[in-house]
Amino acid sequence: MEYQDLSKKEDKNSTELLYGRHPVVDALENGRTIEKVLLSNAIHGDFEKRLRFLCKETNVPMQVVPIEKLNSVTRKNHQGVLAFVSPIPYYTLEDIIPMIYDKGETPLIILVDGVTDVRNIGAIARSAEASGAHALVLPKKGTAQINDEAMKSSAGALNMLPVCRVNSLMHAVEFLQLNGITVIAADLKGTTMLYDLDLKGPTAIVMGDEAKGVNRMLLELVDERFLIPMRGKTDSFNVSVASGIILYEVLRQQLKN
Repeated sequence: MEYQDLSKKEDKNSTELLYGRHPVVDALENGRTIEKVLLSNAIHGDFEKRLRFLCKETNVPMQVVPIEKLNSVTRKNHQGVLAFVSPIPYYTLEDIIPMIYDKGETPLIILVDGVTDVRNIGAIARSAEASGAHALVLPKKGTAQINDEAMKSSAGALNMLPVCRVNSLMHAVEFLQLNGITVIAADLKGTTMLYDLDLKGPTAIVMGDEAKGVNRMLLELVDERFLIPMRGKTDSFNVSVASGIILYEVLRQQLKN
């Protein structure tokens, strides 16, 4: 297989790149953990169909882009397709949740919605791992994925904290609720303060981008909406800071229990 290290000018995040039709297909067929696939919009026919099928089967995001996008990523002979190799494995909630209960532990999960800064993802993972969270849940689309910059920001936490990649956060929330986990989300329109919530039981926290917040449809699904106490004029915390505050309150209550 052909690999390229993007540590120079081609990619500031030094993500490992796999290029060429056969290497990308082989990686997908052999279970290599792929972050995402880019396919030229000039590629059609059997190869496109096969690649779409493999990406769907392996739950890997695929983007159809102009050939210029591929050329801007690498000057190598990519044959119209690139794959970014993930620095971590991905898990499923269906595997993670039963394992937590089997160990007799109280689930603590954090879901991230619409956070596009990879450094925030890394910082959230760092706080989550330090607080004893069991998993970080990311959607396939609309949220920054894991790259070397996220790994660095996590200070090693992403090597220890399982990360689940899901097609739909709404389905993930419903799955968690069906498994006895209370799902909460910060909301500026909420009326309950964070410290008034009972967080000693199985808990999942939904975090949204500080500019837009949690998607309104997701907010309709959660069990509790709450406010983080603030005294200043700024209307919100940075998402990674807010995550740390919430996770600490969960930890404080659970240690006190």
